Amino acid sequence: MECVYCKGKLEKKTAPFTVERNDYQIHWNALPAYICGQCGEPLFEEKALMLIEKSVELIDAEKTKLAV
Repeated sequence: MECVYCKGKLEKKTAPFTVERNDYQIHWNALPAYICGQCGEPLFEEKALMLIEKSVELIDAEKTKLAV
C-alpha cells in the first residue's frame, strides 16, 4: 500500500488515537493501523474505525447519566 500524503510505503503496526469532544476525551494507545515509513502518517484499519465510532456513539448516548 502507498501513503496518500507522500506516496511512501505503509507498514502494518499500531498507532495512538484520541477523540476530543466538548464534554470528554477518549484515548487509545495502540490501534491497528498502517504507518507510513516515510512521513509517519497512520492509516487506520476499518476495524479500528468501527471501534472508535461505536465508542463515541455509546458515550454520547450515556453521557447524560454521568453528569453531576
